[in-house]
Amino acid sequence: MRALRGGSSRYSIFALARNALSYHENWQKAWRSPEPKPEYDVIIVGGGGHGLATAYYLASVHGIKNIAVVEKGWVGGGNTGRNTTIIRSNYLWDESAGIYEHALKLWEGMSQELNFNVMFSQRGVLTLAHSEHELKEMRRRVEAIRLNGIDSEVMSPAQIKQLVPIIDTNPGIRYPVMGGFIQRRGGTARHDAVAWGYARAADDLGVDIIQNCEVTGILRDGGKVTGIETSRGTIKAKKVGVVTAGHSGVVASMAGLNLPIDSRPLQALVSEPIKPCIDTVVMS
Repeated sequence: MRALRGGSSRYSIFALARNALSYHENWQKAWRSPEPKPEYDVIIVGGGGHGLATAYYLASVHGIKNIAVVEKGWVGGGNTGRNTTIIRSNYLWDESAGIYEHALKLWEGMSQELNFNVMFSQRGVLTLAHSEHELKEMRRRVEAIRLNGIDSEVMSPAQIKQLVPIIDTNPGIRYPVMGGFIQRRGGTARHDAVAWGYARAADDLGVDIIQNCEVTGILRDGGKVTGIETSRGTIKAKKVGVVTAGHSGVVASMAGLNLPIDSRPLQALVSEPIKPCIDTVVMS
């Protein structure tokens, strides 16, 4: 079991009972709010789930401890602030399937590793087909997924109705449910809980999480990055990682890099698993 730095307490049923006596007013802060040090081995720009996970694995797996995560706002307040995310590895292409299957396995043990409830619920991910063409493509995808050793099943309208009774499988409706496919190991998690869990675990390993610290420039010596300019002063670094989602191109341009990436806004509706209407996650 990993020891926690700085006397941080582990979350457990015993800790809940103990803190209930003080009306839960004496919990230690989940992570520190340190002043930036003059220099770090690695600076990660972006305090969302990916940035914090990068810092955590650099510290826990690769033994790099002199790390700072610099966030313009607050942890979990950016793209990670969306409440729910779908977790799955049912991808057609071999490369995508491999990456996401590795990620799904990380999710399955994440709450235990981080000692923080990321609200990962493996209720399954069901994708519906509303035409014969979609159904044929789903069958093709399922066979490809299964060739990669990943669980996936084709479902008939009757099987879907049994699993999710509220779904109308009447063939006479405007968009009839022709069938679908399900990955039962898939599910949902909370974006912000993931960020908080990684922040707490990274802090336990000595990572400085510096919030309300906007990056205004990237320092260079010739073609080498040597640090960052921020709203809280200059911070030197041997390596700088940019993990800022849709703002990655903006930050990279401060170092003279033109990333071949275009950002596009995405709007999506993801339902919470509300019983008894929805006992699984449904995507159409």
